[in-house]
Amino acid sequence: MNALQGLRILVVENDEMSATLLEMQLAQSGAIVVGTAATVADALRLVDTASPQIVLLDYRLAHHETSDPVAERLAAQGLPFVVATGMAPHELPDAFRAGVVLVKPYLTKELEAALANALQDHPVAS
Repeated sequence: MNALQGLRILVVENDEMSATLLEMQLAQSGAIVVGTAATVADALRLVDTASPQIVLLDYRLAHHETSDPVAERLAAQGLPFVVATGMAPHELPDAFRAGVVLVKPYLTKELEAALANALQDHPVAS
């Protein structure tokens, strides 16, 4: 069985086409996308209401926002996350140290591996 089978994932991505492609990749891997968010406010609302088991974050969001506040909330709650970015890991703010960095562009197997790595230290509640 795939490690992502049935896993509830929140996708935080401001580009609609990228979000749709991610949803398709994740669904093909057996995961369940519980929501997508393009802004910090939407992401924080969905973290609280959609019960994700893990969050996939894009660093740069809509309206010139970054996902720093989302990463801070996730780290404070102990919720695992992966940040997908074209930035080098050492260039990211401290809030992202609690997550796994996935450098863009990436393949589906790299996405799956990053999600699995993020889950290693975080037990997943059903």
